Amino acid sequence: MPGGSGTCLRMIPEITEAELSARIANANVPVLVDFTTQWCGPCRALGPILDQLAANAAGRYQIVKVDGDAWPALAGRLGVRAFPTMIVFSGGAEVARHVGLTSKTRIEALLSDSF
Repeated sequence: MPGGSGTCLRMIPEITEAELSARIANANVPVLVDFTTQWCGPCRALGPILDQLAANAAGRYQIVKVDGDAWPALAGRLGVRAFPTMIVFSGGAEVARHVGLTSKTRIEALLSDSF
């Protein structure tokens, strides 16, 4: 990736629309979906925070990324109007949402509220 900041997209899988539907439907734990783009500065800043959370998930939750530029219809269907947008799904339904850059503590709260 340009600018050398591409590591944020490597630890957390970037998935397609079909993969997202299956992941949400089949997950036994909450799934945090990060709608992101390569050109978004706040998205790049959020990447290392999500990587750290993913590394410490220990099976309690999953984190995946969806490229909003690659899947604009999906983003639109889920009401994503800005990047980054994080949506937490549990039991196949949306249970939490946050738009914009935020702290690790706030993301942990989003996830813990979904258990």
